[in-house]
Amino acid sequence: MQKEGVMKNVLFIASEAVPFIKTGGLADVVGSLPKYFNKDEFDVRVMIPKYTCIPWEYRKDMVYKTHFYIDLAWRSQYVGVFELQYNGITFYFIDNEFYFSGPKPYSWIHEDIEKFAFFSKAALSAIPVLGFKPDIIHCHDWQTGLIPVYLKERFSQGEFYQGIKSIITIHLKFQGIWDIKKVKDITGLPDSYFTPDKLEAYNDANYLKGGIVYADRVTTVSATYAEEIKTPFYGEHLDGLMNARANCLSGIVNGIDYDVYNPETDKSLVANYNQVTFRKEKWKNKVALQKELGLTEDKGKFMIGIVSRLTDQKGFDLVAYVMDQICAEDVQLVVLGTGDE
Repeated sequence: MQKEGVMKNVLFIASEAVPFIKTGGLADVVGSLPKYFNKDEFDVRVMIPKYTCIPWEYRKDMVYKTHFYIDLAWRSQYVGVFELQYNGITFYFIDNEFYFSGPKPYSWIHEDIEKFAFFSKAALSAIPVLGFKPDIIHCHDWQTGLIPVYLKERFSQGEFYQGIKSIITIHLKFQGIWDIKKVKDITGLPDSYFTPDKLEAYNDANYLKGGIVYADRVTTVSATYAEEIKTPFYGEHLDGLMNARANCLSGIVNGIDYDVYNPETDKSLVANYNQVTFRKEKWKNKVALQKELGLTEDKGKFMIGIVSRLTDQKGFDLVAYVMDQICAEDVQLVVLGTGDE
């Protein structure tokens, strides 16, 4: 329980957040969860990279705060910090065009390994100059896996960082895995950190593993998944570690942004509806979709809709397995998403 009148500061650090940049559900959580915290008890802010592919409508309103240089192993790199108030939440953006230019937020893994080592170190270095000391830093996925590592390894010696706790929310499929020698060179972390009980996994360096080992708490997207990842089948080779950290692991179901996904007010729908009018109105959206896609327009037709990243992680290997049976039935199948070619 919160003590009466004590404000808790929380900083979300992630690689994407709506409405600025989105490739999947991670961005929804990071962008919309902060505004649902009780503002009397929590000051929740968000920090992401300042990608050049963030739409200009947002970039033009970002306010320059400061800049400095950090060492990334043997390199010295520029770090700019920008700020934007959006929906009552303070967003910070870490600027460095060398790392964050290009048409999309992620690229080849060897580039992303260096990009997010830089981002993790830059984010921690930027916090003291913002006049906001978080009680909790909430990290998301492998891209921020080094933050709990750096926090314990070097930043915790600084007076400002005393008492800051870290939480990492994980999905195990993507882990940020690369060659140990190269990761040592990029991160500047000492050899003692690349052991099987720390960042090393199967002779490679693993950013997500580092985050799980060093974070104070680990959360994932449901209580069921928190149990499943302790088994070899779902554990993506980290089930041993998940069992070792079981006392610090919680499953918390992702919420949904009721303002954005409200069928009564959503401007993307042809016909709005609520729990009273849905029988009368909802079918109009289906027929409008059929029309837009050139399908047979029939409100009684069975339609399957899928909006997802098209990867095995989401179970598409299972869909492929029964595709012939689905196509043999008199159904309409509508799929929207990006994935590996």
